[in-house]
Amino acid sequence: MSEDNIYIKNKKAYFEYHILDKYIAGIKLLGTEIKSIREGKANINDAFCTFINEQLYVRNLHIAEYSFGSFYNHEAKRDRILLLNKKELKKLQTRGEEKGLTIVPLALFISERGFAKLEIGLAQGKKTFDKRETLKERDTKVEMDRAMKR
Repeated sequence: MSEDNIYIKNKKAYFEYHILDKYIAGIKLLGTEIKSIREGKANINDAFCTFINEQLYVRNLHIAEYSFGSFYNHEAKRDRILLLNKKELKKLQTRGEEKGLTIVPLALFISERGFAKLEIGLAQGKKTFDKRETLKERDTKVEMDRAMKR
């Protein structure tokens, strides 16, 4: 798998939340972590973002241990610092404290320069009827695509 193809998406986030704002954040990683991401061995489905001491962290981001790593290998589910501008951090922190809003990771990818980036979104939880509506829209889209192929 080449670096251009690494794009790990959190499909569950789009189903569970209405995404209000999107940001691209860098991640502070160890050497074996970036190598493992380049192999495509990461999972962001259970991950969430939280503020600890005025810094934004991503928690429960699972990056599998690097297969060729020695005793320098990393811990799979450690907290990782997200790198954003101060202005963006302040905006996210004030908006994140509002009732019903949360910060969720949407996608993990490798940039053109070779850095790992995490797309995060300021999100509001969906109600059950919203989720049903999303499923209906998806089904109608699939049926339309099938009809277009015929």
